[in-house]
Amino acid sequence: MSQDDFAFEPIRGLPERPPEGEVILWQGQPNWLRLTVESLNVWWILGYFIFLFVWRFISVSDLMPLNQAVLVSLPFLALAMIVTLLLMLVGYIQAKATVYTITNKRVVMRIGAALTVTLNLPFTEIENAAIASSSKNFGSIAIDTKQDAKFSFLVLWPHARAWHFKKPQPSLRCIPNAAEVAEILSNAAKARLVDVKDSPKQKLQNIDAVVS
Repeated sequence: MSQDDFAFEPIRGLPERPPEGEVILWQGQPNWLRLTVESLNVWWILGYFIFLFVWRFISVSDLMPLNQAVLVSLPFLALAMIVTLLLMLVGYIQAKATVYTITNKRVVMRIGAALTVTLNLPFTEIENAAIASSSKNFGSIAIDTKQDAKFSFLVLWPHARAWHFKKPQPSLRCIPNAAEVAEILSNAAKARLVDVKDSPKQKLQNIDAVVS
């Protein structure tokens, strides 16, 4: 398992050409709007500024005419619009800089906008995987790696399972057709682990939850 700075891609999303016998089964990116909503909590932040606008309006409405109270409160709505646009820009850049790849041997995650890194996750280093589906056929697939595989939550973010700080889990976030992608991952992992001579049955039991 490696974490290499992205320098040049002979194939989109991969730091080098796959070795002989390795085949790309699926590639995709997060949906930028859903990534913004789920990882940056844009609706909560927007709601906070709306609350400030309402609170300000109520607090001054007894002291001045209603039209002036609205004008005094408008800066909070302006801030809400500015912050929301900035968060949407961050989400868009993060999504467009990301490429998730599933091959018949591993999962590769090219992530990061300012600091781009590539995570190589061989199936033999994956303990488990879980899918969290959301509306409109989008979802995220969190990958639980073995104990000796350590990641920084800040390096992974927003491509990490939420609230798992002690042992961060790399995640394919906000991808379309998540159930189909999980099935591809499950089948590829099982086929790969069958070829592993060291206790293949025990390892297969751990990957069965990939589509749960």
